[in-house]
Amino acid sequence: MLRYVLPVEARPQRPLLRLRRSGGRIDCFVLPGVALGRAFWLGYLPADCQGIEIAAGPGFTLERVGARTSNNVFAECLAKRPLHAVGALRALLRRDERRWRDSLRGACAITPLSGYAAWRNTRGEAPPPQTSAPDIRIRLVLAGEGAPPGAVANTLVALAAQSHANWTLHLSGAAAGSAADPRIHATAWNPDATALSLCGDADFFGLLRPGDRLAPHALALLAASIRGNAPELIYADDEVGDAAPVPRLKPDWSPDLARISGYLGAPALVARTFLAGLPPRPVGAPDSFATALDLDLCGATRVVHRPRILCRRAHLPYDTARRAALLEARLSAAGDPARPVVRDGALDLHRPRPDPAPPVSIVIPSRDRLDLIARVTTDVLERTDYPSIELIIVDNGSTNPAVLALYEQLRADPRVRIEPFPHPFNFAAMVNRGAEIARGHILVLLNNDVVVLRPDWLDAMVVQALRPEVGAVGAKLLYADGRLQHAGVVVGLGGEAGHILRRRPAAAPGHLGRMRVAHEVSAVTAACLAVTREKYRAVGGFDAATFAVDFNDVDFCLRLGAKGWKTVWTPHAVLSHLESVSRGRPTGEARQRFEREAAAFAERWRDTIRHDPYYHPALSLTTFGEDLE
Repeated sequence: MLRYVLPVEARPQRPLLRLRRSGGRIDCFVLPGVALGRAFWLGYLPADCQGIEIAAGPGFTLERVGARTSNNVFAECLAKRPLHAVGALRALLRRDERRWRDSLRGACAITPLSGYAAWRNTRGEAPPPQTSAPDIRIRLVLAGEGAPPGAVANTLVALAAQSHANWTLHLSGAAAGSAADPRIHATAWNPDATALSLCGDADFFGLLRPGDRLAPHALALLAASIRGNAPELIYADDEVGDAAPVPRLKPDWSPDLARISGYLGAPALVARTFLAGLPPRPVGAPDSFATALDLDLCGATRVVHRPRILCRRAHLPYDTARRAALLEARLSAAGDPARPVVRDGALDLHRPRPDPAPPVSIVIPSRDRLDLIARVTTDVLERTDYPSIELIIVDNGSTNPAVLALYEQLRADPRVRIEPFPHPFNFAAMVNRGAEIARGHILVLLNNDVVVLRPDWLDAMVVQALRPEVGAVGAKLLYADGRLQHAGVVVGLGGEAGHILRRRPAAAPGHLGRMRVAHEVSAVTAACLAVTREKYRAVGGFDAATFAVDFNDVDFCLRLGAKGWKTVWTPHAVLSHLESVSRGRPTGEARQRFEREAAAFAERWRDTIRHDPYYHPALSLTTFGEDLE
């Protein structure tokens, strides 16, 4: 057991632990990040462990090292989650060390988000930053009109306790007695003012709501983080509620998600220089101003996120109608054809398909398995509502007479091409071959074990792939029983990379409601992936030499990201995926090949494994849900 702290202004990178074992073997584990004051890790030490090393940034302090027997941890697992204990015991009998340790960790070291209050109590408050920036001038605005009794007073008490003293507050709608501090300017709300005029001569500007209580060092941390970064926007995490607080663990800058969900919350500071570049619009009513500014901030490009919980909010207002109206006005003014819509009670953004529809080449690697290839080709050609499709089947030596007969039938369709691949199985090379001969403006990579569930799936992917800033686009994939199979890839999950929220209900909203809207992720699976042909070729396609079978899609998305193109997952392209049914689970040589590719992936993308920008460092990498660690 480890207990440790990290400086609050350190890079948001999880510590890395290495176990040195006999025979020169090294096992690596990515430890939890710190969301409050400290973090904990519980991990299994194998019998042949010869040494422990921890790689972390400056200021990492190991507060405590302890030890527990496996029997003790197993007993706790049996008491808390008996099914996990059964799985752990089976793994132990099979000598599956990885599953044994992960089963115990999943039961004893992981806390669901619903258990946040108890989790929080063991971690303490965020400490002060190790550096200070007392010269950073911060102007805050608090509109107290109609506030519940005591809400404004609670906010002012927390503000007065800030260790960063260089702040002023524009306070409206509160009793004059609330303005005893000379830094507080009590005045009436002026709807004709602008954000820039409210900021005055301060360097950074922020909004508070009645009842917001900043942590004592919140402004000090944000001010210290400004120096050397020159951000347009800086924000941290918050929690909502008093009796049973709920954390809002935010991703690094995710403008697609921010535009719809308004996840920024508090604390957040925007640079005066950014405000100066906005149209000089009157602020209007306080709530309208808060929403309008939130939407304006989605245009920021230099953004810093400090993944620490630095504010408690009494409530989290979100006016769907107001946000939709303001968003529509912004999009219309910019000439953007996208329009806000409300789906299942949640705000979303609808992007229309261009007319004429750009040609799409769908590449399906396959071999034999008539049941799979017959179904997926029928789904693509007859059950997909898209007018310009080219279907390329890259065949890896099929010998089944029924499959060969199907190919002869398909060749009669001018939309279909069968491309032989008479080489040893290499999924990445097969995809590359299909992409090489494709004629479409957009490439869609599709597994042969995928089933189309909605005819508009391709529309939803194409409109995202056409955006200049987007590289790869992924779909919402379900298991045959209707549960989630793919809702985006988290780098580091499960060791190297994994699917978030696997086996959860298909309608699960996800943390911050992100599963209801298209949003940024680090990677998506090639079981259903769209990308323009130009961008595919710009990064050299899949790395077939290093990742013949596994991790090629994740590596591809990360290389797109390194070129400046983000990856987007959309919930509006819905398909079913049987997941590797045509290959099965790797054993023997296939397992050894998987281990080699996993090691190569970890070596290439170690920094991203230690910090996936779209997955908070306090969330677990052991379980596939959104759990605390």
